[in-house]
Amino acid sequence: MEDSNMITPLDIENKKFSKQMMNGYNVEDVDDFLDELVVDYEKNYKELAEANDKIEKLTKDLEQYKNLEKTLQNTLVMAQTTAEEVKIAAKQQADQLIAEARNKASEIQQEENEASLKKLDEIEKQIAIKERRFEDVKKQFDVYKAKMESLLISQEELIKEINQDEEE
Repeated sequence: MEDSNMITPLDIENKKFSKQMMNGYNVEDVDDFLDELVVDYEKNYKELAEANDKIEKLTKDLEQYKNLEKTLQNTLVMAQTTAEEVKIAAKQQADQLIAEARNKASEIQQEENEASLKKLDEIEKQIAIKERRFEDVKKQFDVYKAKMESLLISQEELIKEINQDEEE
């Protein structure tokens, strides 16, 4: 933030005071210059103090963020370690469950094979019975279909006769 009216170090160095009698400086010029210098210096001093406060606050914030980052990194490492341990334990448990399931499946399969053979005989007998019933139903359907076709034809002829009678 540069102020065009602000006195620079070069201004101070090059400042010439008018001389009064007896080769002395004009007191009023010197006082005016010092007043300007005090105002600018005070402004710079305040800005410097504010900047230092900001630096101190930002340094504290940075330290907090570094601590937070370290904590997060530690937490992440712990989480990764825990996740790996859980993964290993889950794999072991899954392997054990799979082995038990395979053994149980073998036992069940053996029992089911025996039961399936018995059921297969029973089902084959039932299929034969149902095939005979199906043939009976099919024959009945064919008879019913023929009757319905005959009925439809007679109804159609009746409708034609009625239509002819109405036209006449």
